[in-house]
Amino acid sequence: MIEVLGAGSIVLAIVLLFVLIILASAIKIVKEYERAVIFRLGRVVGARGPGLFFIIPIFEKAVIVDLRTRVLDVPVQETITKDNVPVRVNAVVYFRVIDPVKAVTQVSNYIMATSQIAQTTLRSVIGQAHLDELLSEREKLNLQLQKIIDEATDPWGIKVSTVEIKDVELPSGMQRAMARQAEAERERRARILLAEAEKQAAEKLREAAEIISEHPMALQLRTLQTISDVASDKSNVIVLTLPMEMLKLFKSASEAASTFKKAFGGNSGSGDKEEPSDEVEG
Repeated sequence: MIEVLGAGSIVLAIVLLFVLIILASAIKIVKEYERAVIFRLGRVVGARGPGLFFIIPIFEKAVIVDLRTRVLDVPVQETITKDNVPVRVNAVVYFRVIDPVKAVTQVSNYIMATSQIAQTTLRSVIGQAHLDELLSEREKLNLQLQKIIDEATDPWGIKVSTVEIKDVELPSGMQRAMARQAEAERERRARILLAEAEKQAAEKLREAAEIISEHPMALQLRTLQTISDVASDKSNVIVLTLPMEMLKLFKSASEAASTFKKAFGGNSGSGDKEEPSDEVEG
């Protein structure tokens, strides 16, 4: 009798343990950022969560899906731009699951699938763009990548929020050519600025010359002011230059003086000769 009771107790304990295990497997708890996709006898019955819920052991199975935004690093892709320049480009993709049922039933591994579609789309978009667009209009290419990848992953319940091109590697020869081009562009701008400055200075000098031509005394005042500015430094040597008009004036005055001297000097000479002749006659 005791042996029968002992065997019965063992069986009862085993049954109770089995019941407890089944009940424990029936209780599910998912976090706020998770959802549980429920399969009942292999058929999807929907998503549950967050919090506490129960499933039918053996007949139902729960697959947990994370709804948080994931960061996918796209590896470096070697491609050729539309203007036949080889480049190496990598990017980063931000996406999240918005429909856990589709993410589980429509694709076997939505993370790997998103990574592959991002790589192929990156190569395709870069191959349709020129190098200048890749370097200067990166935001436009980012939006184009985001739109294409989002449309491709939408049947999987995936929402691609952002795609960013991180780095663009160019061949060393192309980098040197671009450096020379940038240097030539800077030199061209410098020459244009210098020419504009010379033009403005010439216009100001023309205006000043017109003012001085109307007021001749302004030139003398300007000359005196310049001499005063230079004379403040004793180490400077002041050299005064005379205008050609003054030289011509001096030359005209000299010629007039010599003409006057010849005219009046000849008359005085003839008077000196007449005096001895008068004495002889007397």
